Parts: sequence; C-alpha cells; structure tokens
Amino acid sequence: MEKNGTMVTEFILLGFQLPAELQMGLFLVFLVLYFITMVGNLGMIVLIQRDPRLQTPMYFFLCHLSFLDICYSSVIVPQFLETLGTDKMAITYECCATQFFFFTLCASTECFLLAVMAYDRYVAVCNPLLYATAMTPQTCLGLVTGAYAGAMVNAVIRTGCTFSISFCKSNHVDFFFCDLPPLLKLACSDTKLRERVIYLLAFLVITTSISVILISYFFIIQAILKIRTAGGKAKTFSTCASHMTAVALFFGTLIFIYLKGNMGKSLGEDKIVSVFYTVVIPMLNPMIYSLRNKEVKEALKKAFNGMKVSQAD
Repeated sequence: MEKNGTMVTEFILLGFQLPAELQMGLFLVFLVLYFITMVGNLGMIVLIQRDPRLQTPMYFFLCHLSFLDICYSSVIVPQFLETLGTDKMAITYECCATQFFFFTLCASTECFLLAVMAYDRYVAVCNPLLYATAMTPQTCLGLVTGAYAGAMVNAVIRTGCTFSISFCKSNHVDFFFCDLPPLLKLACSDTKLRERVIYLLAFLVITTSISVILISYFFIIQAILKIRTAGGKAKTFSTCASHMTAVALFFGTLIFIYLKGNMGKSLGEDKIVSVFYTVVIPMLNPMIYSLRNKEVKEALKKAFNGMKVSQAD
C-alpha cells in the first residue's frame, strides 16, 4: 500500500544514482561483464557436453553451476542495463516479485550445488575405489534434483513472506534490483514474524550448505595429509582448489549480505557487494574452473585445434 491507501502497482529502482556520464560508463561495464558471463558459462556447458573426457560427475555438477550462473546473472543484469540505458527505473509489482523469486531460487540452488560438489570431491578423494559405484548418474541426478527442490521451497516461502508485506512508506527501492533489505525498508506493517522466517530460512540454507562443505573438506584434508609424497598431495589438492575458490567467493559475499549483524543499515555498501556476487562471481566461475583445471584446459585446446582444422578445410 502507498501512503494514500492505494495498492502499490510498481516500484522505482533507484540504482546507484550517478551522473548521466558515469551512468553510461557503468552501462558499458555491466554490458561487457554480462557478455563475458554468457560466453564463458555457455562455452563451459558446450565444452562439457561435447568432450567425452568431461563426462564425469564433477563436470556434470559444473555444467549445472554454469547454467545457474547464466540464470543468476540474467535475472538481474538485463533489467539493470535497461535502467542504465533508458532511465526507465520503474518495475511493476509483479515483475519485482518474479525477479525476487528467481533470484532467491538461483542463489539457494547454488548454495546447495556447491555443497553437493564438495561431497563429490570427498567421495573422489577419500573413497576413490568406490567413486564410480557411489556417484552413479542416477545418484548425481538425484543430488541435483534435491538441490533444485530445496531451493524451490525456500524461494516460494521467502517470496510469499516478503510480498505479503504492506508497502506504504514509499515505492522507491534504494537498490538496483528487488532484494530483501531495501524492500523491508518500505514496509508499513509489522514485519518481525516474517523477517524471522525469512532469516531463519537463509540461515538454514547457508549453514547447512557450509556444514556439508566443511565436513567434506575436513575428511579431504585428513586424506591428503596421509599421502606420503609432496607431489601426490599437491595433485590431490589441485582437484579441489577450483571448488574451494568458488565456495570462498560465493559464501563470503552471501554471509556479508544476509547474515551480518547490521542487516540493511548500509545499503550503499550492500550495493557494491551485491554487484560482486550477482555479476562478477558468475563471470569468474568459468575462469576459475578452466584456468585451474587440467582436463578443461586440454578440452579447450582440443576444441580450438578442431576449429583451426575446420577453418583450414
């Protein structure tokens, strides 16, 4: 509801509120980052699907991670580019709720998927002889399905709680997309119960995922320490390094935004961090997994060599 008692039909996304010349520069930066994100993640998916050497559980999960990064970025960036390029700051109530839902769905699924990938590395390192029988295609599909299903439940409840709030203070959202902290600032009804439910769900999603990751890496580190040769330790650790980097970047920013004590009190700071995990991290993930992964680099070389041969013919 607005101040005059009428229903809110749209929100005004204030974004970064920069001068026109800086806004155009920001538009170009976001456009380039989004293009790199699309090319990198689509390229990773195509590479994994086409190269037989990458038809393993780890790359099956990585393929879904790339798909999520595409969706994750596409939920936020195109709408923000439209705002920067055309000064169209209005977004309908329904579009805001839809953006909020899919953003939550993608973020929650990525949390669970990173946990699944940690479990995969645990089985590969700690039980290598049982890996093929433990991580069957059916098991991998079940784990990914569980990640999407758990995220769907969280997204439905979180969106329902947020958009059942009465908005009357203003319809101006001091952010560049429909996120929870700036929306809560517009509430005129009592939001304490809904906030508890929302933050409890966020806490459960993040802590459950991090717990699985930490427990998995506890046993992985134990297994690595038992390896006698330094070369063997380095080789085993390298299979987990890309995943550990992706986990540190993703969960570090999520924890800062959603579990910090001064939630919603510094939206300017939150905007910068949100750009990092909605735009930068989806762009970096393909680079992290390609530059630090021998199999992916070999598959890339094979793909480029194939392109050169076809062009020569």
